[in-house]
Amino acid sequence: METATVVVAPAPVAITQPPQHKLMELKPSFAAVAKPSPARKAKPAKKKLAGGCGGYVLEDVPHLTDYLPELKSYPNPLQDHPAYSVVKQYFVNPDDTVAKKIVVHRSSARGTHFRRAGPRQRVYFQPDEVTAAIVTCGGLCPGLNTVIRELVCGLHDMYGVTSIYGIEGGYKGFYARNTVELTPRSVNDIHKRGGTVLGTSRGGQDTAKIVDSIQDRGVNQVYIIGGDGTQKGAASIHEEVQRRGLKCAVVGVPKTIDNDIAVIDKSFGFDTAVEEAQRAINAAHVEAESAENGIGVVKLMGRNSGFIAMYATLASRDVDCCLIPESPFYLDGKGGLLEFVEKRLRDNGHMVIVVAEGAGQDLIAKSMNFADTHDASGNKVLLDVGLWLSHKIKEHFKKKPSFPITLKYIDPTYMIRAVPSNASDNVYCTLLAHSALHGAMAGYTGFTVAPVNGRHAYIPFYRITEKQNKVVITDRMWARVLCSTNQPCFLTHEDVEGAALDEEEPHIPLVEGENALVRNPSMCSGNGHLCSGAA
Repeated sequence: METATVVVAPAPVAITQPPQHKLMELKPSFAAVAKPSPARKAKPAKKKLAGGCGGYVLEDVPHLTDYLPELKSYPNPLQDHPAYSVVKQYFVNPDDTVAKKIVVHRSSARGTHFRRAGPRQRVYFQPDEVTAAIVTCGGLCPGLNTVIRELVCGLHDMYGVTSIYGIEGGYKGFYARNTVELTPRSVNDIHKRGGTVLGTSRGGQDTAKIVDSIQDRGVNQVYIIGGDGTQKGAASIHEEVQRRGLKCAVVGVPKTIDNDIAVIDKSFGFDTAVEEAQRAINAAHVEAESAENGIGVVKLMGRNSGFIAMYATLASRDVDCCLIPESPFYLDGKGGLLEFVEKRLRDNGHMVIVVAEGAGQDLIAKSMNFADTHDASGNKVLLDVGLWLSHKIKEHFKKKPSFPITLKYIDPTYMIRAVPSNASDNVYCTLLAHSALHGAMAGYTGFTVAPVNGRHAYIPFYRITEKQNKVVITDRMWARVLCSTNQPCFLTHEDVEGAALDEEEPHIPLVEGENALVRNPSMCSGNGHLCSGAA
């Protein structure tokens, strides 16, 4: 395989004096490997790509040796671990990659691949050298404590790392709060609790201060758990760490209850959220069918993506209408939502509506003349679509005195995200944490870890922050929802065409240029497979 573009950090420059805001002395700093000139500014990181035959593209992740080429490696201590030494072929083959797209045509190119996650035969950290820091950012999500626990226990039990610290209160905790020491004993039962034992916050990221703190405390592995905004911050931290020439692996674990992170199969906590949403839907169904012309309205989480609402609707089979941000709807007129509500009540005597929190925001803002505002993370502040929709339905039936209704509105959103993770998510969080720490020990950095088509992979930060994962309303899964609820689709032909265009894959050119690939014909065999070559 030929590497077309290699990520090389700028020449190392002198390290400035340690900041005065140091909160805790852990040990003398060994994270600084080189001395860079403070006058140099960070340059945008180039994509690390490699091309092969048949349209094969590897979107690789950075490695510490990209800018610290003299870094020493050591045998992986797992080879002597009694629990793993008996496992056949436990170490990942360095040439293993995971395909981004597995449904292809006969004539399709091999397409984009990511480096497969897992332990390597050589590591770039010795156990007594490691000082690891773990931080949780953004909103709550089931499974946060499980990821923290498994990072701590994995580093300690598999690699013998004993210096592990938690950063309290999100990104700001790096320079505004004390750290807390984490041991297998102190985190033993935290997976049974909701929330995060480290605390969290939104916004407030100062990259320079964060890296000052990392450098001053001698931290050389940073595990950052959060959503797409948090991962963007992690990318900035990685770039600054690289600019300063520090031996420090920056690793992201993607977290979003909405399941809206691109590329990956799903985010942790999603299964738990769907399971908990069933309780609210069941309650709404009981209320609705117990009253004359009863209507149950349930608002679920889903700022820009309606995955929780969609999967909860499919799992329940008691839902009569599912409204999500990706599928526009309208209230009045022929084929509108209010007409459908009235028809369903006449036919069945009751109905349940599930609405994602981000659905119908344009309709609400238009009816209320509301100006956009944003929270500390830069997210648009949403209006309560559940209350608004309930009000509109009641207002509609007030004009029909002979058609009385009983409407109950249930908003379980913060109850759902505060629960502990279920068994499925606990296992998933364990795999994510182990894959993350294996990558850091092997010297990889500037990546997030997650399953792609069922196989855990190391994915460059830019790949999961460039766009959000959304429900494809031209896909069969959404068609299954419409078949289950028998609701109108509310879509115009232009809406469907626009959704289809949004799903087109970007083309990565195999031509000369920055971040592009140059295919080497000498690396190909006649059968079109990738032959041996430099990785």
